[in-house]
Amino acid sequence: MTTYAIPQLHEPPALERGVVYTVASGDLRLSANTTCWPVQQQLEADFATAVEAQGWTVWRAHGIDPDTGHGFIDSQRRGIEVFRSIPKDAPLVVVEAVWQYSHHVLAGLRSHEGPILVVANWSGRFPGLVGLLNLAGSMTKAGIDYSILWSEDFTDEWARNGLKTWLADGRVTHDQSHVRDLPQLPASAESELGRALAEQLRRDKAVVGVFDEGCMGMYNAIFDDELLNPLGIYKERLSQSALVAEMSRVSDGEAEAVYTWLKDAGLTFHLGADEATELTEAQLRSQFRMYVAALRIADDFGLDAVGIQYQQGLKDTVPASDLVEGLLNNRDRPPVTSRDGSRELYAGEPLPHFNEVDWGVAVDALVTNRVWNAMGLDPATTLHDVRWGETYGDDFVWVFEISGSVPASHNGGYDKSYSMRQPPMFFPLGGGTLSGVSKPGEVVWSRVFIMDGVLHVDLGRASAVELPAGETQRRLEATDKQWPIMHAVLHGIDRDQFMARHKANHVNVVYAPDAETADRALTAKAAMFDALGVRVHLCGDVAV
Repeated sequence: MTTYAIPQLHEPPALERGVVYTVASGDLRLSANTTCWPVQQQLEADFATAVEAQGWTVWRAHGIDPDTGHGFIDSQRRGIEVFRSIPKDAPLVVVEAVWQYSHHVLAGLRSHEGPILVVANWSGRFPGLVGLLNLAGSMTKAGIDYSILWSEDFTDEWARNGLKTWLADGRVTHDQSHVRDLPQLPASAESELGRALAEQLRRDKAVVGVFDEGCMGMYNAIFDDELLNPLGIYKERLSQSALVAEMSRVSDGEAEAVYTWLKDAGLTFHLGADEATELTEAQLRSQFRMYVAALRIADDFGLDAVGIQYQQGLKDTVPASDLVEGLLNNRDRPPVTSRDGSRELYAGEPLPHFNEVDWGVAVDALVTNRVWNAMGLDPATTLHDVRWGETYGDDFVWVFEISGSVPASHNGGYDKSYSMRQPPMFFPLGGGTLSGVSKPGEVVWSRVFIMDGVLHVDLGRASAVELPAGETQRRLEATDKQWPIMHAVLHGIDRDQFMARHKANHVNVVYAPDAETADRALTAKAAMFDALGVRVHLCGDVAV
């Protein structure tokens, strides 16, 4: 008689009434987790005080690792193990004061049957809000029911009331009255243009290159071919090892020519001698090789857009890609020729780059590029993290900020831009940014995301505003001073409405020369998305 080893299935512990379980997803990088651990502890203490004031008990589902010295879940495997100790129907809170890798906890959240809440501290210094938004977008894509809350220290009435509601009902509902579905568009030159561009994309198709998909646990940023192909968008899957190999073929003279062009254009480089903490010319020359290599590989495959993951794959191999990404997204940039020197590649046009290989950004940037070009506008676009914000004067002014990859035109030109070394905590081999303060002007913002198994896009309007130099510097010091910043005032959307609705940590932004043109361009963009079958939602005050 045959005997089989029948597995003994693990049974989670029984639910204890009046107990809230908490987990904390962290970074993959030890340096980030250890640096950020004290602020995480403070947020957890503040949140526990708020929960206990409601008569509940907090039980942290995992302890501090004696070897690393921090208490973050720092891998998918660790997350799976932690969730084995949580009652499957327990009230569960993911507490985030920092950037986190959503896939560390997504496996456990998918099978959890109790109410789920994600909370973050309202702080610019550590990107807990960015982490919350990415986890929210990932859970939205996965079809997981959840609620979110944010607060400086969970002593304010708004956050306490939200927590009270969640403890009682298992859900917090935020105001999203600023969102409306796209109505039937009346006949206009803009709607006709959008539909024609959509038909062209479907018929002629676009090839978008991606260097190693799946950056930093951003599950929400991965779009399957089955969603992209009906739009006419096809993936060219590339390896970052091929990028490094191509970099080795770029000559010293070609790298030096890029450097000379940028210095002549007025880009300021903040240089030093210490490779570990300062920006050096050796780091820059590696980046210039990457810039040339990326364009040549794009030309090899006939790419319409490209995304370099960088993290985690390249961070231990070469300096950061951000300066490269900002150059690619700009119309005016150092010329690069084919390997035989016979052709200039993508002359006079951006090669749209989607930072952190976020496909929501890729689809958006491709559509934006086609609409803005067809309208005779500058198509330079970029993404930012929705980092933080505060009231200034009569307006709530957002800090949109990303790790150094904006096109120089967004700052007003290379002479108004600068390059600084990336923070060692995130970027061990350094590399320069393409940074600056976004110029004042009219902006169209957008986000493509997956919900209910289909593509959606939120579209809105904003104004990039100018703040006094002292206030700008204060905001930079309160976040990451090396990175480019946009002071953004959203039209018809308050802070909590935007946070409640936004399904990603990233937001796409593109300029228009004036408000009327921005409205017309947004209409054409909405029409193109609608004709492609993407579900369009207008957010705030939008003249469509």
